[in-house]
Amino acid sequence: TLTAPAPFADETSCQCQAPHEKLTIAQARLGTPADRPVRVYADGIFDLFHSGHARALMQAKTLFPNSYLLVGVCSDDLTHKFKGFTVMNETERYEALRHCRYVDEVIRDAPWTLTPEFLEKHKIDFVAHDDIPYSSAGSDDVYKHIKEAGMFVPTQRTEGISTSDIITRIVRDYDVYARRNLQRGYTAKQLNVSFINEKKYRFQNQVDKMKEKVKNVEEKSKEFVYKVEEKSHDLIQKWEEKSREFIGNFLELFGPDGAW
Repeated sequence: TLTAPAPFADETSCQCQAPHEKLTIAQARLGTPADRPVRVYADGIFDLFHSGHARALMQAKTLFPNSYLLVGVCSDDLTHKFKGFTVMNETERYEALRHCRYVDEVIRDAPWTLTPEFLEKHKIDFVAHDDIPYSSAGSDDVYKHIKEAGMFVPTQRTEGISTSDIITRIVRDYDVYARRNLQRGYTAKQLNVSFINEKKYRFQNQVDKMKEKVKNVEEKSKEFVYKVEEKSHDLIQKWEEKSREFIGNFLELFGPDGAW
């Protein structure tokens, strides 16, 4: 049963008690003793942690019958230098990974390019990543040397979801989210919204509220009219029934064969 987040590697002193003989992928797939899990490493930025990230980690965790998944997360300084600005800071990104069910251990301030020293320090057997060449830091593929060493195992990307996709949606619908957060109590300064735009958004929010009120009044009016029509129908039906009864009673009294 999972009862706590995954530990940080520096808190566990990067210790792996079992002897660490080199494994082939074939051996790892056959299964290893309980005290010798296959140590799989996956790394990334993991900004705006989403289902695509989680699915990649699920694949990395389930590549072999008995595995221990270490996840390296790059720091803000390294990420901003080689990839660009992030939405979440490094502490938030570390914590997001610690609470993913597939992660056994998180390595903070992970290196951009994996060195033999880093692999040895963490006793990494295999590195998991999607098979698309990752060009960065002056290299056509930062995992090329890992592939050549026979330590690379591919995972599949999840189509339709990425950090860039999410940011694109936010930028595309910026006005909608700015208005929403103003309604929720954020200030124009916090949202980096100009004075004029703040007034425009607040006015639009008031217009939307009025539209909603009008819509509610229309719905209630329709409901009221329906009830009146339904009641009128009942009254007409009762009047017709009473009319027939009145005419029948009249004929009984005043008709040719009536009592009078």
